[in-house]
Amino acid sequence: MKKIVALLASLLVSVAVAAGEFPDISIKEVKALVKSKKAVIIDVNGSESYAKGHVPGALDFDAVEASLAKVLPEDKNALIVAYCGGPRCRAYQAAANAAEKLGYKNVKHMSAGISGWTGAGESVEKASRSK
Repeated sequence: MKKIVALLASLLVSVAVAAGEFPDISIKEVKALVKSKKAVIIDVNGSESYAKGHVPGALDFDAVEASLAKVLPEDKNALIVAYCGGPRCRAYQAAANAAEKLGYKNVKHMSAGISGWTGAGESVEKASRSK
């Protein structure tokens, strides 16, 4: 019985890795990256939400998706951070997978999302919606 449980557990881990899971990055780490400008941060909450408030310096994925290859750095080892609404949101995967498909090797996920960012008292940038 223990062998079956162990086999199922390892199978679940394999499925999670194959499903495009990305390493988590904390709000504290992202805050430092915003200040140092040493990462590209991508908001995957949609343009309307982006306009209401996003992590300072973040890109609006809806607005840049078609030209992502042009807006990301040439260095494929550059840190790319994607986030969406919060811990249960999976929309971030669209940007993370797109970056990975373009060959970026250092893609992370701020699982706290914008709700965690604002809940931690961090400031947001607002933007007017582009048409």
